[in-house]
Amino acid sequence: MSDTSPTKGFISGGVGGVCLVLTGHPLDTMKVRLQTMPRPAPGQAPIYTGTIDCARKIFLKEGPRGFYKGMAAPLVGVTPIFAISFFGFNVGKAIQQSKPDDPLSYPQLFGAGMVAGVFSTLVMAPGERIKCLLQIQQSAATAKYAGPVDCAKQLYREGGIRSIYKGTMATFLRDVPASGMYFMSYEWLQQILTPEGQSRKDLSALRTLFAGGMAGVFNWLVAIPPDVLKSRLQTAPEGTYPNGIRSVFAQLMREEGIFALYKGVTPVMLRAFPANAACFLGYEMSMKFLNWAEQEMRTRF
Repeated sequence: MSDTSPTKGFISGGVGGVCLVLTGHPLDTMKVRLQTMPRPAPGQAPIYTGTIDCARKIFLKEGPRGFYKGMAAPLVGVTPIFAISFFGFNVGKAIQQSKPDDPLSYPQLFGAGMVAGVFSTLVMAPGERIKCLLQIQQSAATAKYAGPVDCAKQLYREGGIRSIYKGTMATFLRDVPASGMYFMSYEWLQQILTPEGQSRKDLSALRTLFAGGMAGVFNWLVAIPPDVLKSRLQTAPEGTYPNGIRSVFAQLMREEGIFALYKGVTPVMLRAFPANAACFLGYEMSMKFLNWAEQEMRTRF
């Protein structure tokens, strides 16, 4: 088994995903609240005037637990999602290599990252739908869903499996190009941060944190516009957007303009660096442990 085999990538990707969710979920909640708040009537103030106001109101009305609403769904789902994503990236690399350690060009790395996006979308879409619906609930007294399981049951009762998978194409449009950017930028930063005459295995934790954090930023620079469309589609009542993401885009352009595609960008970028730094650090530490364990087993047996 090579140092970057799909199997090791699967295990380590799950470890990295757990690290990402634990670090980034509070800012993800703020992002969804900002993206999905209704347009104010003429003369009325918006529910949230910005990121700081959103954080303040969540804390005052819902307490610290308000920032972690909906976390169970991505936390339970994140291990297979990120495991499959990193597995897909390593598969994407493997199909372009003659030997496991053959270097790849940046376009090839981008392509391998897009494969990861395809792999992860089918697993991610239902969790994203449930997460967003739970995150926009602002009061326990008026909450429609008691939790992720109750949310999934109600969605299935109301519209079957199609309702649970609502927004899958929007998730696909977000994650395929964004994953390409995510993995390519990480590999690029790893290479330029590696001191001359050394290998990537010698990189310090701080350099890995920086590379992972910046990869997250580059990822979201690509992902934020389709993410806005996805959030609106997945949280809207049935029938609001008859043509799916096309209807969301048309209404948004007509009523709010192109800058509405970047709603929630502040909490996204504030979250992107630390969450993805934690993700890649967890991934690299897990890979090092698995490589060490494999070597120990070969030595002893």
